[in-house]
Order: sequence, then C-alpha cells, then structure tokens
Amino acid sequence: SIMLDKAKDFAVEIINLCKSIKENHREGVMTNQLIRSGTSVGANIHESKYAHSSADFVSKMQIALKECYESEYWLELLYRTKYIDEEQYKTDVNNCGQVRRMLISSINTVKEKNYISDYS
Repeated sequence: SIMLDKAKDFAVEIINLCKSIKENHREGVMTNQLIRSGTSVGANIHESKYAHSSADFVSKMQIALKECYESEYWLELLYRTKYIDEEQYKTDVNNCGQVRRMLISSINTVKEKNYISDYS
C-alpha cells in the first residue's frame, strides 16, 4: 500500500537522521525516542493488515497515528535544540504529515463504513 510504503520510507529517513545525529553530536535521548516512534508507525500499519476485525484494524491504525504525532514532537525538539536545521525539520515533518493524513483518512473511512465508535 502507498501508506505503508511512505511509512517505511519515513522510518528509513528517521533511522538515517538519528544515526547521523548520534555520530556527529553524541545525542541519544531524543534520537532513541524518535527511532522508536518513527519506526513504530509503519510497524503498526503493517500489523493492521492482519487485524481480526474492523475494530482491531482501527485500533492498530490509531496507534500508528499516535506514533506519528509523537515523531513530530521529537522532530520539533531536535529542531528547537539545533540538532537539525530548518530544511531537514520541514522535510521530515512534511513526510510524517503525509502518513498522518493517510492514517486519519483510512481510520475515518473504516469507521464510517463499519459504524465503529471511538469506544469500540
């Protein structure tokens, strides 16, 4: 799927970015958190393909969405603390945002189609 491919591309970008920051700046706290959240997005999308129900699918996709938001947070902190420049920040946040928008659309479509409430 396009969404999973974009999430994998995002994960690779994040891994390479964090590897560079660790090598050049010896920063480990924020980069470790970003690696966890940035790679978790695609992992949860991948896992959603094997969901047992629509509600399970939505749950996995919502976890991926939360990981997207968390990734944006760590990217902002890395930018505000000068570990990444504005161009890198904007590129990565934009790529994360593309995945996030696809996740929101997919979640909403499945909820509407299957009448799943937020409390399922």
